[in-house]
Amino acid sequence: MTDIQLVELTVNGERHELAIPPRRTLADVLRHDLGLTGTHVGCEHGICGACTVLVDDAPARACLLFAVQVENAAIRTVESLSGPDGGLSDLQQCFGEHHGLQCGFCTPGFLMLAEGYLAEEPDASREEIREVVASNLCRCTGYQTIVDAVEDCAGRRRAALQSALDSAPQHATQSAPQSALDGASA
Repeated sequence: MTDIQLVELTVNGERHELAIPPRRTLADVLRHDLGLTGTHVGCEHGICGACTVLVDDAPARACLLFAVQVENAAIRTVESLSGPDGGLSDLQQCFGEHHGLQCGFCTPGFLMLAEGYLAEEPDASREEIREVVASNLCRCTGYQTIVDAVEDCAGRRRAALQSALDSAPQHATQSAPQSALDGASA
């Protein structure tokens, strides 16, 4: 007899109601039940990082989580990175520009790891980025180009934020003249 459990998952902003075995991994649900094949399964032991997704904005290994464990969480996969027009995100563009991918198998995991990390640490140093990306495995790139891509994206995001702050209208807070205040209390 197979147990089936009804779960509701929010993936990439969309709500999904699924009837699944309670021990079905999040990676299997994403790939097989929801058709989100950007989440790759490599080692199935949480070592390689190919299955990295964001769960409530924090990187997590989808092969180590049962889908029922993340029922009330916001889950994001690599498919969430592209814009509404299907264009590449700034992070994806940086990976392309810096050749931070080769065969592509590990790339979705690195993208989600970097997306989560940069949201948490937008001012990350190169050494901090290097340490974070070391938690995922890549056999092709040697990591240097991945570090370059993440560092460039972080710099671009900081520059864009600063530009937006610099161009925001300045609201000068001026005190009301004392005479106006005196008249209001009369």
